[in-house]
Amino acid sequence: MTLQADNATAPAPSSSPTVVQLGGRIGARVDGVRLGPDLAPDAVATIRAALLKHKVIFFREQRHLDDDGQLGFARLLGKPTAAHPTVRGSGTHILPINSERSRADSWHTDVTFVDRVPAASILRAIHLPPYGGTTTWANTVAAYEALPVPLKNLADQLWAVHTNAYDYAAEAEVVSDEIDEQLAAYREEFRSTVFETEHPVVRVHPETGERALLLGQFVRDFVGLNTKESHALFHVLQDRVIRLENTVRWSWAPGDVAIWDNRATQHYAVSDYDNHRRLLHRITLAGDVPVGIDGGRSIIRKGDAAHFSTV
Repeated sequence: MTLQADNATAPAPSSSPTVVQLGGRIGARVDGVRLGPDLAPDAVATIRAALLKHKVIFFREQRHLDDDGQLGFARLLGKPTAAHPTVRGSGTHILPINSERSRADSWHTDVTFVDRVPAASILRAIHLPPYGGTTTWANTVAAYEALPVPLKNLADQLWAVHTNAYDYAAEAEVVSDEIDEQLAAYREEFRSTVFETEHPVVRVHPETGERALLLGQFVRDFVGLNTKESHALFHVLQDRVIRLENTVRWSWAPGDVAIWDNRATQHYAVSDYDNHRRLLHRITLAGDVPVGIDGGRSIIRKGDAAHFSTV
């Protein structure tokens, strides 16, 4: 599913976005725009083009946004999903990223354990720690393109099983007994319904036609390989994704907004802020079922995500 506007008739205030590239392979800051549901169509087009090119884009000083404004803006870029397939949100579409409940401090692409992998996410900073709490994104298209030919040929043929029963949050650093209890409750909720999906390791981006590695910490194993072989091969490919040259790191300020193309990135929330609170609100945009280079589509093994997103 492409990033099509859910509300194409929104009124158009004047805004002139300027795109400032931040890295050679990923990342750009978009200046001169006030995000909201009434953003002009030409500004929306500029934002969409910047997202497809740079994979993750950032907006400073969007303190005027509340949940309704964030949701209204999200609908200009696509169709919002439910907050999460298993975790309760704030209202229908908002997922609080709250350090008191979970810390996503591992490399992952959002919600790959379902068949309908989200197209993009929009994250807004609300309460930040006095230090630390940065987020890093990696370009999975650049990672694939840089693979040596033997690894590329291997990856082209691989399929991987993704599942939420392998919980990336389980590795979060515990900083107090109270937070330990909250993290345990979150992990139980996260796995309350088990999903398993086979995805092609190399997916074709539905809008750009680029090839991207579809990996991250929801991968349990590779189809046809045993656990030991899967573990070794996963790290060979995953280490290629997270090379520093493929990444950009963002230091949050209150009111900042980040949007990333979930079909072409992984991300990692750095847990270096001790027991301070960190709260951001995320809205996810519906995506499609990944397609491999041979035209094969992802296969559901367990779980029905129709309540989360339509395809």
